[in-house]
Amino acid sequence: LFRRRGEVDRAIRIHQNLIARPHLSKANRVQALLALGQDYLKAGVFDRAEKLFQEVHESNEFRKDSLTYLMAIYEQEKDWHQAINTAQKVEQLTGQNLKAIIAQYYCELAIDARVKVSSEQAFRLVKRAMSIDKNCVRASILLGNWEAEQQNYKLAIKAYKRVVDQDPDFISEIIAPLELCYQKLDIIEDFIHFLRQCLLTHARISIVLTLSKFIEQSQDQQTAANFVAEHLHQRPSIYGLRRLITLQKKFSEGQARFNLQLLEDLTSQLIKDKPIYQCTSCGNTGKLLHWQCPGCKHWNTVKPIHGLEGD
Repeated sequence: LFRRRGEVDRAIRIHQNLIARPHLSKANRVQALLALGQDYLKAGVFDRAEKLFQEVHESNEFRKDSLTYLMAIYEQEKDWHQAINTAQKVEQLTGQNLKAIIAQYYCELAIDARVKVSSEQAFRLVKRAMSIDKNCVRASILLGNWEAEQQNYKLAIKAYKRVVDQDPDFISEIIAPLELCYQKLDIIEDFIHFLRQCLLTHARISIVLTLSKFIEQSQDQQTAANFVAEHLHQRPSIYGLRRLITLQKKFSEGQARFNLQLLEDLTSQLIKDKPIYQCTSCGNTGKLLHWQCPGCKHWNTVKPIHGLEGD
């Protein structure tokens, strides 16, 4: 109760007093050690919490709980090697599949290696993440970004396109970098074909908006506006509405143009204040993509928002 209320010092005193009792049973002592470890974890005293959880684990009691708390400590300390080892122990102990989380740990190691060691080591680690979890979107995006930076555009395209099969919710994350890669290879028609294929199976307003840009360039604004309007009937979206207003404004005059400008300004302001991502576990929202939710600390639960106010 004290820990939940934020009175961690009082919680620590209670559990320390319990542990100090000479005739306390082994089972109760281990339970008190686990609770004291949680107190220190809550207080941010990770070294003491780690020792207590390790002691609990060695007692063969509450092994899953102690390992789970140790994972939380290593995550906060960014000790990804220890986090990987501990997650693998949880898998062996419980049979629980933690491959998606372990892949995220390898992605973290890859990002560190790219800065502190070498690009080669970073590539090896991100490919290791992919081998552990074939559906690791983050690994594909990292690989695509790094291949593009090294001007390996064909390999970058291959990595980005993998995201469509891994999790189509993240299509909006790869459209811009994919377009750049196709432009660099001077095969933009292939990109347009890819988008049209995606639109058939994964209707997303981000795809519609990008295609409308190419339709406007190759045909005219009215055709592009009609294309956007058609898809808005099927999938209402504020982003799509703003694009339609922008296109309509270009061939409007007088009061109609003034009214459309007002609507464009209003929708732009509305979009500006809206979050882009939301955690499917706790509902936490934001404008930055976090692979670990800042709120509930779950991995792989933050996704682009879909529907009227999203993609």
